[in-house]
Amino acid sequence: MKSGHRQSIGHIGESIAATFLKNQGYTILEMNHRTPYGEIDLITQLGNVIVFVEVKTRASRSLGPPEISITQRKAEHMRCAAEYYIQQHPELHNDWRIDALSILLHAGETPPSIDHFENVIN
Repeated sequence: MKSGHRQSIGHIGESIAATFLKNQGYTILEMNHRTPYGEIDLITQLGNVIVFVEVKTRASRSLGPPEISITQRKAEHMRCAAEYYIQQHPELHNDWRIDALSILLHAGETPPSIDHFENVIN
C-alpha cells in the first residue's frame, strides 16, 4: 500500500476516533501532537485523567487486527512521548494513562468497527 494511502486511512481513523471519544464524554485537547519521542495521535481528558490515545486503523483484516501493530518499541515511544508531554505541561496535575483505539474500516455504508483498549501501557 502506498504511503499516501496509509496516511489517508490514518487521518480518517483519527477523525473517527475523535468523534467516538467525544461521544463517550472525552474532551479532545490536541490531535497529532509531535514530541521528540514521536507523535501522539490524540490527547484527551476524561474527568481528571489525561488520556493519550494511539489510533490504529486498517481497511481490512488481511494483516490482522489493527491493534497488533503496536509493537513493544512503539509502546515505549508512546510512554516516553506521554511523559514528555506531562513534563511540558506542569499545569496538568492530573493522573494520566495511554489507551489504544483499533478501527477497522468497512466498504460502503457499513460503520467502522471500533475497539477501545484502556490503559494499555503502564
